[in-house]
This record gives sequence, structure tokens and C-alpha cells, in this order.
Amino acid sequence: MLTPATEWQKIEQEPGGIAPLFLGYVAILAAIPPIADFLCLAVIGEIDANGTTVRMPIVTALLSALFDYVLSFVVVYVLGYIVDMLARRFGGENDFSNALKLAAYAMTPYWLAGIFLLIPGLRFLAMFGFYGAYLVWTGLPELMKSPPDRTLGYTAAVVACAFAIYLALVIAGHTLFPFPRP
Repeated sequence: MLTPATEWQKIEQEPGGIAPLFLGYVAILAAIPPIADFLCLAVIGEIDANGTTVRMPIVTALLSALFDYVLSFVVVYVLGYIVDMLARRFGGENDFSNALKLAAYAMTPYWLAGIFLLIPGLRFLAMFGFYGAYLVWTGLPELMKSPPDRTLGYTAAVVACAFAIYLALVIAGHTLFPFPRP
């Protein structure tokens, strides 16, 4: 995350494949936000306007966390597919393996920032996950061979798709697992 220009070169050389990437990387980091959110909502609780601590029922919070965790894998796969599908449109080269790497590694800031979901007053710090957009911008030329003059548009398209996916999942999650927020 700190030196993406040099890291993307190393990442490009890594062997591809869904299983190693998902089992060795996504499975570990994608667990951070759901675990932190579960602990906050079901154990710690949030303070409502009346000063009362409100907690989500354990089973509902657990199902919500499992839903979020499983969907992390879906999001990485779909985002990888989108990155690969858009490659030619923005002058890049199709390479699903590299697109999947880009999607997974660009999600790292989001997953790490998920630790802030643990403490109600710090939940807003999860916005540090937006650093992933910068990682996409630096990774597209290296992994997808995007020309520099088209990388900004390519990045904007990928980030817009990622945001739309995120928004749809938040709506789905709140619909399936309603919880009165303070």
C-alpha cells in the first residue's frame, strides 16, 4: 500500500489463479470488517439519541457478518471481471488473472480500515478505504497495460462500478438485516 508503483510490478509476476488469491489473501483480510462490525453491533453496541446502548441480536449480527464476508469474495470477482471487461475500451490488455489481482489488492485499504467499525465513534474512519481508488489508478498501467492518457478515465469507470456495487450491497444488507441506527 505504501509503495504501489514498485509493488504492482512484483504483483504482476506472481502466479495467477482464483484459489491462491482468495484463500491466501482475500479470506484473511476480508474478515476484518465483518468481525469488527459484528463485535460493535452485537457486543459493544451503539448509543442512540436517548443515551441508551442499542445492540443488534447476536444471530442477526452473525448472519449480517457472514453475508458481508461472503459478498467480499463476490465483489472481488465481479470487480475483477469489470476491470478485465473494460481493459480494451481504455486501451489496455485483457488479462483476467491480473484484473483479479488488481481488484483484490485494491480492496486492501477498505478491509484494513474495517477495523474502525469496531468502535462506534471511529466508524467514520473507514473512509480511509477510499485509498483503494489510488491503488487502482497506479495498478491499471502495470497490470492491465493501460496507456497513461487513458488511465484516469479507466480508474473513474472502475471506481464508479465499485461504488455502485458497494451501494447495492449496503442497501441489500440493511434490507435483510435492519437495525435502528442512532
